Amino acid sequence: MSGARGCIGILTGGGDVPGLNPAIRAITIRARREGYRVLGIRRGWAGLVDMVRDPEFDNRANVQELTEEIVNRAGRTGGTFLHTSRTRPSHLPRSAIPEHLRDRYDDEVNDVTPEVLRNLEFLGVDTLIPIGGDDTLSYGVRLHGEGVRVLAVPKTMDNDVPGTDYCIGFSTCVTRTIELTHRLRTSAGSHERFLVIEVFGRYAGFTALLPTMAGAADRCVIPEHPFDVSRLAELLSQDRLRNPSRYSVVLVSEGATLAHDGAMTFEKAETDQFGHKKLGGIGDRVAEALKRLSPEHNAGRTVNVVNQRLGYLVRSGDPDALDSIVPMAFGNLALDLVLAGEFGQLVCVRNGVYDRVPIDLVTDHKKVVDIERHYNSERLRPRYTTFKEQPLFIMTTQF
Repeated sequence: MSGARGCIGILTGGGDVPGLNPAIRAITIRARREGYRVLGIRRGWAGLVDMVRDPEFDNRANVQELTEEIVNRAGRTGGTFLHTSRTRPSHLPRSAIPEHLRDRYDDEVNDVTPEVLRNLEFLGVDTLIPIGGDDTLSYGVRLHGEGVRVLAVPKTMDNDVPGTDYCIGFSTCVTRTIELTHRLRTSAGSHERFLVIEVFGRYAGFTALLPTMAGAADRCVIPEHPFDVSRLAELLSQDRLRNPSRYSVVLVSEGATLAHDGAMTFEKAETDQFGHKKLGGIGDRVAEALKRLSPEHNAGRTVNVVNQRLGYLVRSGDPDALDSIVPMAFGNLALDLVLAGEFGQLVCVRNGVYDRVPIDLVTDHKKVVDIERHYNSERLRPRYTTFKEQPLFIMTTQF
């Protein structure tokens, strides 16, 4: 677009969720109609690391011009057509340094932010809109501090970005968790077993708490409260005996910890560039312990377990209604801020209405379940006293 009033760059980072493509679509359509050129940065922050500042170089693997035709095709689908990565330019290992930068960056861990800034200038991007969780957006905070005009859009199925009630992907995750849990009930009931389902949630237990509150499970264990598996076995045994079909259900956050060791359970030892090991396996440990302890609460008889990790099933496929609507609103709110000249903001939902807050909130603190208000640690289930004047998702308004 020659003569454009400015250039907006969009990227998606971290884990994919349904709702990313609708957000890209909303930003692009509104921006172009307002006279802006729009560039999609491919593979999250990696696209701005791997960029080669040469007009003759083919950078199509790193950036593409976005048009209404392109985003309309993708806007109804899940995932992110711009692709994603967990690249962290401020902490880039030597092995991830692109070949054309290896003569300048040879430490074990490198800060290539100067290259990112030059690449944004090379592309002509004057406003950057990263869509991501607290890891991805924390680097957006860094660029904001370097003088880049940044507007952040929160997405994560864990719903744990500080400053917003809602993150893109959360509703679809909760919807799928409820649906899949109800499907698995048929096997648990047929065999009179405990049903253990491991769900996402590294530091925050919203993805286990909300489905449990909605009736998908009898109990839930969450990262915010180390749990006693003997107590869980007792409660699930009581639930099972009260159920005419003789089964009971627990949702287990992947970041949940057992009270006797307090350590998260990891699938792999290596860490990503944000220092996170890949979680996975707490559901297996819980299932084994429940089977072992079950005779104590079932007249000496062992209760077998149906054990399932939902994993990527809840983050794949098309967005639900809310994750089609909220991204549209977030995208338009971001463009409202562009037109108003207000940068360094995180678009958000606060107390049930769309708003924005300073982007620095992203790195200010962790957003987690308020145990005293919303979790009964003795009964291992959600706690609520009244729904009057509560936000839509009840337990997620914390700043």
